[in-house]
Amino acid sequence: MYKVNEIFYSLQGEGFWTGTPMVFVRLSGCNLQCPFCDTDHAEFTAMSASTIVEVAMEAGSGCRRICLTGGEPSLQADEELISAFHAAGFTVHMETNGTREVPAGVDWVTLSPKNQVPGLKGAGTVVLKKADEVKLVFAPGVDPAAWASFPATWHFLQPCDVADPVRNREILRLTVEYIQLHPSWRLSLQTHKFLGIR
Repeated sequence: MYKVNEIFYSLQGEGFWTGTPMVFVRLSGCNLQCPFCDTDHAEFTAMSASTIVEVAMEAGSGCRRICLTGGEPSLQADEELISAFHAAGFTVHMETNGTREVPAGVDWVTLSPKNQVPGLKGAGTVVLKKADEVKLVFAPGVDPAAWASFPATWHFLQPCDVADPVRNREILRLTVEYIQLHPSWRLSLQTHKFLGIR
């Protein structure tokens, strides 16, 4: 059984697949405590792999692209769950903080390392050796240089979203300036928030 926080259908709002229809399976629980996390990990429903796939199919209508997220999905997701999605015709994406290995069979891995996040609680050492994309949350004090050479096809900087609008604009400005000075990086924005969708 897996602890599922929620399953919903939306558009991917971040990174390489921005704008792509996707079913999101948010698994509950994380080994880190990021100060900007918006997930209540105390809330979950215990579900089997087959039930998760069934609910995902209903939620997404004809969409067969799934994103396992959290929390930290690698704490729960395993080859049984990945195989169940593949058997139903899904392409499986996973967004991970990289502190644990990803189960075999995941089709697209987004590494979002949190080890430099100001105010982070928990062990943030990345053990993942490669990914399809790196999506680094950027704020003052975060040095992207450590991730510029990480083995991934794409490298994105995403401005950290904070409660203060003035601070947000400043972080966005700094992010853009960094990317202009280091053009191997690309900008990722949380477009789902601009659109008012999940």
